[in-house]
Amino acid sequence: MSYLNQHLQTAIGIIDAYDGVVPLAAYLKNHFAANKKYGSKDRKNITHFCYAFFRLGHALKNHPPDQRIRVSIFLQSKEPGSWSILFEHSWLEAWSDSIDERLAFVKTAFPDFQLEHVFPWLTQIAKEIDPSGFLKSAFVQPDLFIRIRPGHHKKLIQKIADQQIPFLQLSEHCLALPSTSKLEGIVAMDQELVVQDASSQSIAQLLKQISFEQKKRIAFWDCCAASGGKTILTQDILGNLDITVSDIRSSILHNLSHRFQRAGIQHFHPIVADLSVEKPSLPQKKFDFIFCDVPCSGSGTWGRTPEQLYFFKESNIATFAKLQQSILKNVIPLLAPGGYLLFSTCSVFQAENDSNLDFLLNQDPHLKLMEAQYLKGYGMKADTMYAALIKKNA
Repeated sequence: MSYLNQHLQTAIGIIDAYDGVVPLAAYLKNHFAANKKYGSKDRKNITHFCYAFFRLGHALKNHPPDQRIRVSIFLQSKEPGSWSILFEHSWLEAWSDSIDERLAFVKTAFPDFQLEHVFPWLTQIAKEIDPSGFLKSAFVQPDLFIRIRPGHHKKLIQKIADQQIPFLQLSEHCLALPSTSKLEGIVAMDQELVVQDASSQSIAQLLKQISFEQKKRIAFWDCCAASGGKTILTQDILGNLDITVSDIRSSILHNLSHRFQRAGIQHFHPIVADLSVEKPSLPQKKFDFIFCDVPCSGSGTWGRTPEQLYFFKESNIATFAKLQQSILKNVIPLLAPGGYLLFSTCSVFQAENDSNLDFLLNQDPHLKLMEAQYLKGYGMKADTMYAALIKKNA
C-alpha cells in the first residue's frame, strides 16, 4: 500500500471518530499530539484528506468516505499533481483547470451528485449571494489575510519579502498570503499586523462614515468582543476611543487583554456579560459607537471550517436569529443620541442579516440605516460577511 493510501485510511479512521463537537483543527492537533509517529508530511496529507471529506458538505453523503475524499480532491485541484496515485486513469484524463468541467465529470461518474447538495439551504441565503459562485467556493481553500497596522507598511512588506513568502497586495493595508504561511517569529503579531479576513477589513469603509460634530473621545463598546480584532480595527480607523469590551466568557477577555497589550491598547473596560438573557449585566453608561458583531451560524466562513457545514442543522438558523434579536434588543438602549451602531455577522442567511436588520430598526423610531452590504468574499478566497451601519438621530 502506498503512503498516500495509508494516509487516506488513517484519515477515514479519524473522520469516523470525529463528532464535530470541537473544531476539526483542534481535534487533529490533539490526535497528532497523542500519536507521535506521524511526521510533518504525514500530518499534512492526513489533514488534507480530512478537510476534503467535509468540503463535500452534504453531497454524496451515502457514499463511502474514500469516494467522497477523492471527489472533493478532484474538485479542489486544477491538476492531479501528487494525488494522481489515488485516481483511475479515466479521472486523470478528465482533469481540467476548469471547475465547471470537473463538476460535469463528477456528475457523469456519480449521477446522484448535485452541487446544490453541498450546501442544501440555498432557499435561506440572501438574494444578493450568487448561489453558483458561493457553492463552488466550498472547494477553494481561503487565503490568509493580514491587515498592516498604521506606521508599519514599508517595513512589514520588506520583512515578508525577505522571507520569500508569496503575497498579493489587495489594498494599501491588505495582503493575501497562502493559507499555510507562517508569520510567527518574523513579524510582531498584533503590533505590526493583524491577521484579519479581507471582508472583515472591508468594514473599515463603513467605519470611515462615522463622524461627530466636534472632536471628542468616543465612548466605544465592542459588545461581542471575542478576540478583539474589531476593536483594534476601530482604534486604527477612528482613534481616540474610550473602550469597553464585553463577552460571555471571562477566558476570552483574559486572552483579549494580552492581545490588546501587544496592539498598544493599554486602557479598556472589560465586562463579562451574557447579552442574550432578559436582564443582563450592562455597562452603566451610553455609547457613541457600538460594534455588535453577533454570534451567528458562521456560514460565510465554512470554507475555513467545512466540518461546520457538514454537521449544521437547518433548525440552527432560527436559533441564531432569535439569539441575535435578544442581544440587539438589550444593546440598543445604550446607544446615545447621535451615536452609531454597526451590526455584523459572518453569515449568508437572510434570517440572520436583512431580517434582523429590520428587527433592529423597529426597536427605536430614531434609528436610521446609513448603509447595509454583503461583503462577498467567495469570489476572492475570503469569508462572506454582512454589515449594516445605523445612526440614532439626536
